[in-house]
Amino acid sequence: MLKQGMRLRAFRAALVTQTTPSVLIQARRASTEPRYEDTRDASRTPPSIFNDVLGPVMRGPSSSHGAAALRIGRICRDLMGGDVKKAIVEYDPNGSLVTTHAGHGSDMGLFGGFLGWDASDERLRDYAEEAKKAGVEMEVKYVSYGAEHPNTYKMTLFNEAGESREVTALSTGGGMIEVVKIDGCDVMMAGDFHETIASVGSEAAASELEGWLEKQEDIPPIEGTVISTGSEGKTLLQVKTRTGLSDATIETMAKHADGIRRVAPVMPVLGSATINAPYLTAASMLEYNRDKNWPFWKLAAHYEAERGGITEEEVVEKMKDLVRIMRAAVETGRKGTEYADRILPCQTLSFEKEMNSGGLVPGDVINKIILYVSAIMEVKSSMGLIVAAPTAGAAGALPGAVLAVADELKKSDEEVAQAMLVAGYVGVLIAEHATFAAEVAGCMAECGSGAGMAAAAITTLGGGTVDQALGASSLALQTSFGMTCDPIANRVEAPCLGKNTMAATNALSCSNMALANFKHLVPLDQVLDAFYAVGISLPEEIRCTGRGGLSVTPAAVEIEKSLGDARYDWESELGSGKKIAC
Repeated sequence: MLKQGMRLRAFRAALVTQTTPSVLIQARRASTEPRYEDTRDASRTPPSIFNDVLGPVMRGPSSSHGAAALRIGRICRDLMGGDVKKAIVEYDPNGSLVTTHAGHGSDMGLFGGFLGWDASDERLRDYAEEAKKAGVEMEVKYVSYGAEHPNTYKMTLFNEAGESREVTALSTGGGMIEVVKIDGCDVMMAGDFHETIASVGSEAAASELEGWLEKQEDIPPIEGTVISTGSEGKTLLQVKTRTGLSDATIETMAKHADGIRRVAPVMPVLGSATINAPYLTAASMLEYNRDKNWPFWKLAAHYEAERGGITEEEVVEKMKDLVRIMRAAVETGRKGTEYADRILPCQTLSFEKEMNSGGLVPGDVINKIILYVSAIMEVKSSMGLIVAAPTAGAAGALPGAVLAVADELKKSDEEVAQAMLVAGYVGVLIAEHATFAAEVAGCMAECGSGAGMAAAAITTLGGGTVDQALGASSLALQTSFGMTCDPIANRVEAPCLGKNTMAATNALSCSNMALANFKHLVPLDQVLDAFYAVGISLPEEIRCTGRGGLSVTPAAVEIEKSLGDARYDWESELGSGKKIAC
């Protein structure tokens, strides 16, 4: 039972598995009449620039694996009373995690979450040793259980007190998550609320406890509740608030429940039952701005302020903080990086040397973009601190392009933050109407999205109008359709570096075309409809599963073997219950 007014992100599994691209485009085009915002499912939380698009600040190869898994692990830790001693994690071979959980950082992320770390924690470099010291064990099994989402984590958790709990969670792209089941009961948990989970004897008892809470005047406003009974008869009451319930309230609730758990939020911007998203299409944003004539960055800041319940000044300051981290990654990468477990050496230093000595074909700002992209990607691959923008796999394209152009144009930090807000709002549109998950839509969802976001930002830096920025984004996305996700040797390095560079330089090209008033022909909203439809139609072998494209070339297999990562015969282990070393 979902209370009216509850707003949470919904998973599009039915569309992915049951809807043809042409039907999807027609359905979504029809849904925009008369106004998309008035007809969308109110249970879905509108995307946030800082929750869904730019961020998390993290370490590791992949945000949809490492950072998302860490957030899931943090929630699991809270559900187990702050103590996870053992986890049995089941991955379905129909998804992507069987072949990618080790190399892309899912195991690292889960351990980090079980230990209570943040995604930026330096100890993630040595997570296996730290987990061993803490006595935390994880057993991975490959089991076919009909997972609908390619990034499904089905876990059985144990703590020192002998308690156990089953949790099913999804990584939906770019570090975003959804916990969808606890002990067989349907829940809706995206990590953007303080959650109180009460185990009760029946739905009637849950409703009674819910009614008592609603009468209390000295507790935070209840943003939503969910009552659910699982297949084994267990009933849960899920209560959402923006601040945690007091100890006294929890003690009273505990008298009428079999158990209570508090779960802290893991997202930077909290949700709300009264979220106001003023515009969720490019068309409605332009209509909103018709009599205001605001610059694009202010429209973006206003959206995020309204959506997150914060001031526009706070939005700009948050973006400045992210820009500082992005710039620090560029500077760190230009000094050189070292890390044993990667397939590409440090190459940024040699590129900059050749660039400065005239050893490269003259490229003006393009070569600076390549330098910055390479620097950021090498920091990522050496477990340095980055901003997923919109994902870790695509962390170089947007920051590298925008910072290089900003430096070339001698733009201030304030102007860079404003441009990044523009990129962030384009990302909101992508998150709302498409996806950032390569497991769902290939690399077009990651580097392609980064190109579309960067094109709008660069156009803004170049003095372009809102219409020109939207046109640049449309052009960049149009030219990104069909990009495969097929990492070599199960490492998010190659061809990822090249694709980030291609996305960044594509963004510059499309920006200049838009500034010169080239025609983009198809409006951004319609491009996003087609973008998503094409992405979900790609074969799963080239959607970050490691089962097709460059991933299975003889050279890639040999590189895996040289790293001690010979391809695992998961089919022989399917359903066996054997322990797999993490």
